[in-house]
Amino acid sequence: MKIAERISHLGTETAFAVSAEAAAFSAKGNKVYPFHLGDLNIITPSNIMDAAAKAMRDGKTGYCPNAGIPRLREVLASTLSSSHGIDYTMENIAIQPGGKPTISKFFMTLMNPGDEVLYPNPGFPIYESQIEFYGGKSLPYSYMEGKDNFEIDIEKIKRMITPKTRFLVLNDLHNPSGAECSQTEMEALAGLVLKHDLYVLCDEAYFDIRYEGRSRSFASLPGMADRTVILYTFSKQFAMTGWRLGASIGPKEVIDVITRLNVNDESCANHFIQYAAIEALTGDQAGRKKILDILKERRDTAVKIINSIDGVRCFSPNVTFYLFPNVTKAVQKKGLLDYESIRKSILHETGVSVCTRAHFGRPLEGETEFYIRLAYSGIDTSEIKEGLGKLKSYLEG
Repeated sequence: MKIAERISHLGTETAFAVSAEAAAFSAKGNKVYPFHLGDLNIITPSNIMDAAAKAMRDGKTGYCPNAGIPRLREVLASTLSSSHGIDYTMENIAIQPGGKPTISKFFMTLMNPGDEVLYPNPGFPIYESQIEFYGGKSLPYSYMEGKDNFEIDIEKIKRMITPKTRFLVLNDLHNPSGAECSQTEMEALAGLVLKHDLYVLCDEAYFDIRYEGRSRSFASLPGMADRTVILYTFSKQFAMTGWRLGASIGPKEVIDVITRLNVNDESCANHFIQYAAIEALTGDQAGRKKILDILKERRDTAVKIINSIDGVRCFSPNVTFYLFPNVTKAVQKKGLLDYESIRKSILHETGVSVCTRAHFGRPLEGETEFYIRLAYSGIDTSEIKEGLGKLKSYLEG
């Protein structure tokens, strides 16, 4: 049997390979500190689980409308209208089985072969995978270390745009770096979008994972709502990663096509889970607040230890549950000069399992610094202290 040629353009999430390697290392009797995968070891709030169980008992176990049940779409439209300042209705929303389907359906709906797409690198590797799988040309833009966090290299984006450039992928708030666009960055990007007639996939998976203040959406800028499809997910803020529920939110003419793709791909998202999502949005928010409190404590603990390590520097992002420390001086002192050596040495010497910059896109020409990504969403504070303490001893030894 000959596999289709297009599969050669399909990438993967190499973080799952890191997870498998960590599991194998643990199976040999070694202690592992899992900082590698952006999953949560926090249970979904009980009121959300109760709502799903009630919906099952009430018979919500069959097919449902392809775009999602009307009540969830109405509630989500109201929620986003309030948080984003955009007048969304249920017709602007198609419920999805998770966050990822919005990525593929955005490109299936709007991109033609040969179209160029600006996407973040480092960034979620599925952007590049889906761009190339559907015949687009991927144009990676980069981030730079700023004063308080990472910043988008706007000037590089300006230089990259050609007459064939049609799309911008923006992940604000950013995985893996925890970067958050400033108002100046957003306005500069919006100017480029209008000038070059671009359309935007705005990945807001971490929009509600923030510890102070309020998030801003790129779609809220003047003229951007009509050009932007938002990737929304319940996974992070409600500790529902395994529930697989999200939404595509954008202009009605695009959402109508995405709903047709729902019909062809999966028929509909899980029926009874959508009632749990309504409870998540409208019910008691104590569980959601507890999740954020736990994550903030973990962040503060991890940042303090990391920044105490000689040769390592790390921002303390107010968003996401990731840290992206620069470990260049520390690893060079250990004689570690490539990402696989860095990752494997840290795992085998300390048990700390991490991803590196190389797991978030092909390193770009001219990169000289080394970064690792630490996800603190799936590891308790006591284990953070123990694991990063061992990392400190190893890198300073």
